[in-house]
Amino acid sequence: MANQKEKDIKITEVSLRDGSHAVAHQFTEQQVRDTTRALDDAGMHYIEVSHGDGLGGSTLQYGRSLVDEFKLIEAAVDEVKNSKIAVLLLPGIGTIQELKEANNIGAKLVRVATHSTEADVSAQHIHYARELGMEALGFLMMAHSVPVEKLVEQAKLMESYGAEAVYVTDSAGALLPEQVRERVKALKDNLNVEVGFHAHNNLSLAVANTLVAIEEGATRIDGSVRCLGAGAGNTQTEVLLSVMDRMGYDVGIDIYKMMDLAEDVVAPLIQGTQEITKGSLALGYAGVYSSFLLHAERAGKRFGIDPRDILIELGRMKVVGGQEDMILDVATKLAKSQGVKA
Repeated sequence: MANQKEKDIKITEVSLRDGSHAVAHQFTEQQVRDTTRALDDAGMHYIEVSHGDGLGGSTLQYGRSLVDEFKLIEAAVDEVKNSKIAVLLLPGIGTIQELKEANNIGAKLVRVATHSTEADVSAQHIHYARELGMEALGFLMMAHSVPVEKLVEQAKLMESYGAEAVYVTDSAGALLPEQVRERVKALKDNLNVEVGFHAHNNLSLAVANTLVAIEEGATRIDGSVRCLGAGAGNTQTEVLLSVMDRMGYDVGIDIYKMMDLAEDVVAPLIQGTQEITKGSLALGYAGVYSSFLLHAERAGKRFGIDPRDILIELGRMKVVGGQEDMILDVATKLAKSQGVKA
């Protein structure tokens, strides 16, 4: 495996975007500055900064940000010397106008994210990002929830719109290693652009799944320092880089500096513990979007029911990212069926 062209693997650090879910979108400007500066010093390739649900996500439905996300993006851009600042955009939440503003501030890359059956809604945003001169990548969320053939079909659509890479995105942390292998290989065999992989650790498989993705030729890889991300977090960046180094990979990122910043800069930001709790395990088990956990826990407390029951029901209903409003409906019905008085 070490014979692969290591220099072609590009790491995107998502703790300042996916990690926003874990802190209820309460990042301060100073926290973003400190984390970005340390990541840049360590040699990180890309640093993604935005609301957890992407540009425009600061709403009552998805959770209000403490600080306007464009101020956070601007602060991150101000701190980097070599790293590139990336943003996430979900069509229907983020708009062309917000993409333009992020680019004007200095964001160099956008991942346009859709559910794995809805790639067609990404065309306008991918086209426009390319016109702006940004790197534009496709992000197929909830990749566990569709057949491999459908994932390939949707990836090819994103490629046709101008995406320079398409990600297999395990939003629920539900994929098993052989399922990752099957999906990444299928995209690699059928696309002429790069293939990426984004994992969640709800079944404790994020590092293993990421290594499988790299084995199959994925060259765009996501990680999150200290596992700071939705649910049980993402592939832990400093761990992944250490394992990759043991295996002979050299991606030009200083492992000691990553270890230090994980301990000294990012750990103090974490409000609880980034471990596999019964809630995050239920996410992976049920195959539910990782950002739903905090919403389900709040609804469970409000209605006096087990949040796991909410997550299992949401999984049975095959809800997708953007359907957070369904959580209260499900909680209401479960409370009624269980005879619980809210």
